[in-house]
Amino acid sequence: MRAMRLHAPGRLVAEAVPDPRPGPGQVLIRVAACAVCRTDLHVVDGELPAPKPCVVPGHEIVGRVVEAGPGAERFAPGQRVGVPWLGHVCGSCRFCRSGRENLCGQARFTGYQIDGGYAEYAVADARFCLPVPEGYADAEAAPLLCAGLIGHRALRMAGDARRLGLYGFGAAAHIVAQVARHEGREVFAFTRDGDRAAQDFARGLGAVWAGGSEEAPPEPLDAAIIFAPIGALVPAALRAVDRGGTVVCAGIHMSDIPAFPYAILWEERSLRSVANLTRADGEAFMALAPRVPVRTEVEVLPLDQAVQALDRLRAGQVTGALVLAP
Repeated sequence: MRAMRLHAPGRLVAEAVPDPRPGPGQVLIRVAACAVCRTDLHVVDGELPAPKPCVVPGHEIVGRVVEAGPGAERFAPGQRVGVPWLGHVCGSCRFCRSGRENLCGQARFTGYQIDGGYAEYAVADARFCLPVPEGYADAEAAPLLCAGLIGHRALRMAGDARRLGLYGFGAAAHIVAQVARHEGREVFAFTRDGDRAAQDFARGLGAVWAGGSEEAPPEPLDAAIIFAPIGALVPAALRAVDRGGTVVCAGIHMSDIPAFPYAILWEERSLRSVANLTRADGEAFMALAPRVPVRTEVEVLPLDQAVQALDRLRAGQVTGALVLAP
């Protein structure tokens, strides 16, 4: 099969490799679409340590089961499934036992420690695959598997905030904005300074205000979610939220947060992060998405343009989500 393999930081190479085979509890999936996520960029750029040698990136996979390994009875050949970031947990630690498997110390992740979806075929543990809602084309469904899932978890951590700020209006924010509007919230979008296209895109999805990331919103926010991996946005968001407000950092990697005065954290403001996702998150969001209904803005590229897709994401030249189609 054809696959994109990471040989060293920044060196993602198209290669012909043997087709994978499913082991016990696993399914073999013919990949129809795999969205390009900023976490893939962190893996490829070496910002996440110790990936699997020559790993195949990609963790927003949609495809059909070709073969089930021994004991993998959840999905039959021909069924469409999604494969998210979380690919394995121990199942027995205190985090797994308390419904927080996203914090398992032995967790392994798709496209990082497990080969992912920048390929024609992928193998996944059937217990961590998700059914894909009907009504979505393969490419449209792919961003739901991380941009949607992580965004949804971040939104839940923002509590019942009525005025919600979204810093970095990309793949995740454009999905979260739709869910937030569905729930009756007001969305305030913060983009790169001067990015009129992104601001117009946000307004088109119902944002009541859109401006640069350093601008002050027209009224104090109840909560803010930071999707952009820029530590300097943390003090900016803390200044934008009202007393008792919450700032949620939704990325897996962020540049260092600069020192900031205690005064902008005081008055019971909260700062917290989101780590990975649970299978319960996946099942809940995949049931919610068609009810909203969430519509994803996607641009489909061939697999051999994965490097160019990551370059565009790094440069902030993406509206919505890019999706690779083998």
